[in-house]
Amino acid sequence: MKEVNVAVTGGAGQIAYSLLPRLISGETFGENTKVNLRLIEIPQVVDRLKGTIMELIDCGFKQTGSLLATVDIEEGVRDADWVLLVGSVPRGIVIDGKKIEERSDLLKINGGIFTSQGLAIGELAKKNAKILVVGNPANTNALIGRTKSNNTSQSWFAMTALDANRAKAQLAQKAGVDIVSVTNMTVWGNHSPTMYPDPYNAKIDGIGAFETINDLNWIENEYLPLVQQRGKSVIEARGASSAASAANAVIDTIKAIDSPTKDGDWFSAAVPSDGSYDIPKDIIFGFPLRSLGDGKVEIVQDIPLNDFAKSKIKITTEELMSEKEAVKDLLY
Repeated sequence: MKEVNVAVTGGAGQIAYSLLPRLISGETFGENTKVNLRLIEIPQVVDRLKGTIMELIDCGFKQTGSLLATVDIEEGVRDADWVLLVGSVPRGIVIDGKKIEERSDLLKINGGIFTSQGLAIGELAKKNAKILVVGNPANTNALIGRTKSNNTSQSWFAMTALDANRAKAQLAQKAGVDIVSVTNMTVWGNHSPTMYPDPYNAKIDGIGAFETINDLNWIENEYLPLVQQRGKSVIEARGASSAASAANAVIDTIKAIDSPTKDGDWFSAAVPSDGSYDIPKDIIFGFPLRSLGDGKVEIVQDIPLNDFAKSKIKITTEELMSEKEAVKDLLY
């Protein structure tokens, strides 16, 4: 069996609890790959990982490799092929008597965390390591981590697959088809309520989603808010943020990056901008991507954007530039 080393931060959290068994079951990396897991947590909760590791062992998957729980980011990411940065400080937490609600405060607090993680990853993870940021604010956390890693041979991504899956689900329900019928979904921009889940270039059974649904009012005034506010709706309904669906999106992203993309299709994730579609360079921006199957991806070019799309992409671009400005002291 070949082996893959996977580091996961936030290992004791709800997303990780749904994610970890699927990483070692053969579903994500294949039936013939042994997965060595490095679970990273803060000292206050690291002991919980003992129970998590017991459960992973008790699953009995033949792909289960070594299992490590640690508070040391350097130990956790050493020789990692994949680093899944799931953990981050959430909105609403109380720190030093202050409830963290503002996105600017969240950016700065997480910025410090992703600074140290980026330094460790750049120095100790494999030179061709792939890093997926899940913890919010994911795009700018990824920007900070990538900048501090100072290692351009590694590939950094921020996750937008959860948004893409939500968008596909809404289009499928509206059209009365199975979700697998929906392809070519792009979530442009930030993983935030400003994201633009593009309905005009998505397809349903190979036909344009807009043409299939044929309801402009629903597309522009109902569909977008449904997708953009889905995370908030989940919290209101279950009293906690998305966990199982977020874990599923992590799996989807890993498989999309590691496997060649089907001809004519693409997938969505946020990557460093190279200036495509006039997006400022180096911010971590959601684009349509195609995988070459070797862990390397390319931005799909020449996708048409109407005035409505351009106006939405402008809003999410401005938000990301504002976030970059808010953490500039951590970048330079």
